[in-house]
Amino acid sequence: MKTLGVEISGSEALLCLLTKEDDVFDIRDIRQRRFTLANQGLELEDMRKFQFDVAKLVEDYGVDSIAIRQRPHKGKFAGSAAGFKMEAALQLIPKVDVKLLTGTEVKEQLKANPLPVDYEDTGLKKFQEQAFINAYVYIMRKTYRKED
Repeated sequence: MKTLGVEISGSEALLCLLTKEDDVFDIRDIRQRRFTLANQGLELEDMRKFQFDVAKLVEDYGVDSIAIRQRPHKGKFAGSAAGFKMEAALQLIPKVDVKLLTGTEVKEQLKANPLPVDYEDTGLKKFQEQAFINAYVYIMRKTYRKED
């Protein structure tokens, strides 16, 4: 299973590709670790380019699923309009399962299945941490919840 963890921050999508085969996790190196949505997605062509670029990465690496941390619609930590547009663009990528993970779901899964390695030992950049956690949580969720 190849899962692309995504963390949306402002007008950037931060990425981490995590695979699990035979109960072994592997962090895959990818050509681009972040995509920026130009002009806050105000122009149609900017949205199309963003979606095309991510979809091409998904296709090239044979990604099965995308895991995105869902952001609240209102309140102190509410997502921006550009962030919600990016979420929608990712959800519309064909032939890939996209799951929005709630904050509660992430916390519960991490409590039940803590990360098997210290993040500092992964070799990933600090900005990729939440994307890594999203991918890990999604994989663990699929492993223990067969109905998804």
